[in-house]
Amino acid sequence: MDVFSDVIATVRAGRAKFTRSRLSGRWGYAFGPYPGAGFHVVLEGNCWLIPPSGSPIALGAGDVVFLPHGAVHGMSDSPDRTIAELPLAPESGPPDHEPAPGQAQLLCGAYRLDRGQAHPFLRTLPEVVHLPARLGDHSALRSAVDLLGADLIEARPGAAAAVPALMDLLLVYLLRAWLEEEASHHGPRGGWCVALTDPVIATALQHIHRAPEHPWTVQELAAEAGMSKTAFARRFTSLVGQSPMAYLTWWRLSSGARMLRDSQAPLSAIARNVGYTSEFAFSNAFKREFGTAPGKFRRQQRDSTDAVASIR
Repeated sequence: MDVFSDVIATVRAGRAKFTRSRLSGRWGYAFGPYPGAGFHVVLEGNCWLIPPSGSPIALGAGDVVFLPHGAVHGMSDSPDRTIAELPLAPESGPPDHEPAPGQAQLLCGAYRLDRGQAHPFLRTLPEVVHLPARLGDHSALRSAVDLLGADLIEARPGAAAAVPALMDLLLVYLLRAWLEEEASHHGPRGGWCVALTDPVIATALQHIHRAPEHPWTVQELAAEAGMSKTAFARRFTSLVGQSPMAYLTWWRLSSGARMLRDSQAPLSAIARNVGYTSEFAFSNAFKREFGTAPGKFRRQQRDSTDAVASIR
């Protein structure tokens, strides 16, 4: 798995929640705050995004909006509304309106994020990522939007299985497109946009992600990247925002958290798999990062999953 795929994996905690709505006439709803990342796809028609700050954003058919921090925002037929005056969208999503000329059709949804597990790349994204349908040549993103629209609008057989998979693809293509737009319009400004494509730092990140159990040192990572220890450490910290060892620790503990959530492996095995010599050392480091012991974290995750399953 490449580093960017690992970034995506930190967003996808369980299946995404989504609703489709047809809206017409005078309408508007507030969304968030959400403990994760929210998104909207305009399947047809036009509407406005009322962002947490700044001016309203006009949206048209094919536009995609991603809110990586789950910020409060509004969706409306008009830009003359404020978030405060909009009713909160119900859990089941905005209700369908009677078909009418000029209606908008939206796909609204969110990915849950486990506290502390969001990749640092996601934390650097702006509050609102807007990718208009007319912007650039993002054929894969457009195809994902078109396929989603076809399955949702026509309610084709197998849509219940296809739509969640298409939404995962939408997320991948959306973040890829944002990275491409940042690189083409703003150049190498630094940070994660560069780190994920920089040959030196990307090599080091790949080693960390592929083998977190290895007893990496800054010297060894620098050698793998073909740089001196000092120059490598300086460049890594500048782009990633953490020192190599701090990022290694974060990745080990985040990987351990996913194993606790997604597997029944014993704590001792998880500790070894993420580079800790003992269950005790892993437990102490995990509690410092997540504020709770690994066993309690696993029980909380299981209870959360059971609660969602019972609602369904």
